[in-house]
Amino acid sequence: MAREQVTQIVAEMVANVLEVAVAAGEHVEVGDTVVLLESMKMEIPVIAELAGTVVAIKVAPGDVVQEGDLLLTLTR
Repeated sequence: MAREQVTQIVAEMVANVLEVAVAAGEHVEVGDTVVLLESMKMEIPVIAELAGTVVAIKVAPGDVVQEGDLLLTLTR
């Protein structure tokens, strides 16, 4: 039996969460925007680097995240 591989997507900088572009249970492809962050008046899309299914979303619009904070998890 194959094990699901879990991937965590984390914030790369201190930022405000503008938008969560996916929902739990949704399938994402490589290159899809999963979260939109804002830092220093610049919008920064967080892109899925692997295809998978969104398992858990740990942020909401209006949240402030720190570098390394968990944004969401995917399984493949």
